[in-house]
This record gives sequence, C-alpha cells and structure tokens, in this order.
Amino acid sequence: MNIQKSYHSEAERGILYLVGTPIGNLEDITYRALRILQEVDLIAAEDTRHTLKLLNHFQIQKPLISYHEHNKQQRGDDLIDLLLQGKNIALVSDAGMPAISDPGYELVVQAIEKKITVTPIPGPNAALTALIASGLSTKRFLFLGFLSREKKELYQELEKYKFFLETLIFYEAPHRIEKTLKAMREVFGNRKMVLIRELTKKYEEFIRGQLDEVIQYVKENEVKGELTLIIEGATKETVGQLGENWWNTLSLVEHVDHYIEQGFSVKEAIKKTSVDRKLAKREVYQAYHIENRKKK
Repeated sequence: MNIQKSYHSEAERGILYLVGTPIGNLEDITYRALRILQEVDLIAAEDTRHTLKLLNHFQIQKPLISYHEHNKQQRGDDLIDLLLQGKNIALVSDAGMPAISDPGYELVVQAIEKKITVTPIPGPNAALTALIASGLSTKRFLFLGFLSREKKELYQELEKYKFFLETLIFYEAPHRIEKTLKAMREVFGNRKMVLIRELTKKYEEFIRGQLDEVIQYVKENEVKGELTLIIEGATKETVGQLGENWWNTLSLVEHVDHYIEQGFSVKEAIKKTSVDRKLAKREVYQAYHIENRKKK
C-alpha cells in the first residue's frame, strides 16, 4: 500500500510535478502552472525546443532536460536520482497533460516506487476539450489514444470496441486519417462522429457528420494539424446492423474477455457469454479456465 499526502511530503525528497500546458492557445495556461514552472529546479520536457518557446513567452528561465520515448529508460533513472536528492522537477509534454499518450507514465511509476511525491497540476487536455464540444454523448466515454499503425492490429483493436456503448475518443495523425476512418467505417458501421483539428488554435475546426460524410470530406480536403476523433458509441440499431450474433468471429475465451474488457467481472462475463451462446454456465466456465491455464 502506498499512501501519499501530497502537501506533507518528506523534506529531503523532491516533488515530481505533472504540469498541464496549453494544447494550442498559450492563454490557456493556469496561474498555478506558471508558478510551479517558475519555482522548480528543473523542467523535463518531451521536446525541449517546443517547451522553450512556451517558457520564453512567459519569461521563465529554468534548466531544461529532454525526456521522451527514445531516452526514457536512462533519463528516467537520472531524474529519479535528482528527485531523491531533493530537487523539484516539473514534467511537461509538448501539449496538454503529461503521461497521456507520451512516456511520462513510466516516470510516474518510477517515482511512486521510490515513494516520491507526484503532484498533478491540472491543465488543458485535447480529448476532453474535443468531447465537450463534439455534440456526442458525454455521459460515458472511453479514451483510446492512438491506434496501431499495422492494418491487422488496427482492425483487431477496433473489433474490441465496436459494441461498447461509450463514446469513443481517439488521436490520429493527418497522414493516416483516411485509412483509419475507412477501417472504422468497416468495423463500426456508418455512425455519427466528429473530426476535430487544431484545437484552440487559429484554424480550429469541428467536422461533424456520419462516418461516410467525414471520409468524403477527408478525401476532398487536405486535413492538417493535430487530430482528435470522437465516435458515437454502439446503439441497439448499430448492433442490429452488425448482426445479432456479433460474437460469431470470436472464440469462447475471446467472447468472455470481451465482456471483461467492458468492466464486467469474470463471473458476470461467463454468465453473459453462456446466455449469448445458449450454453450452460459450467461449460463456459470450464472452457475459459482450462484455456487460461494453458496460457500460463
């Protein structure tokens, strides 16, 4: 068990601050974020050149060190050593909240293991900023970040979520957007969606419509900038369009795992699978656990 009292940390150890930075418009930075950036001993940044522009704009002069996907193992150890020596460090990403779709997560885990205080400094986030203005349901949603670049893995990932009722949120790059949208259309059907580009920037744009309409738009228009995709969750109608026996392509174990991924307990997932397949619960239970023992 690890209990952190964020504002009563051990004096001899430093604090790792996770500082949210603007996703476009620099006016979105908070007073607290500016204060922390001014007070820490060091700022760890995904791209130091990008962060330097932000610091220069607010006339903040602090040592910068790079921490990104390609150096996270060695650099993470270096940062932990500095924190143990009592240095306070701010971790920032190129835009938004660190540790979301960037390697900051690993540094957080390292810090927690060493009982170093990890303090979040809230700020902008592209996924939530896009969602609240999308016009799609905000009641329940699922953030999935970037999908796989490989075609087989891409389709496998989408298949996992096609019957989820939650609104789905993705990030994507402009050069892959048409391929990704076509895969979504094939797996999800022609659902409502919103493609958002350049959030909070001068050329911010919300492209709302059915998947077919957005695919056509992307074909006819060059789409630039950072992209966020908000996809309508499954409905009774969309499930019906995709077939009543949607699980036909899944093995029995994959069928159970599908429900577990949706948040059901193993017991509940086995019961739902047995109802879908018109099998005895004991039969599903035995098959599921025998297969899992083989994997071990």
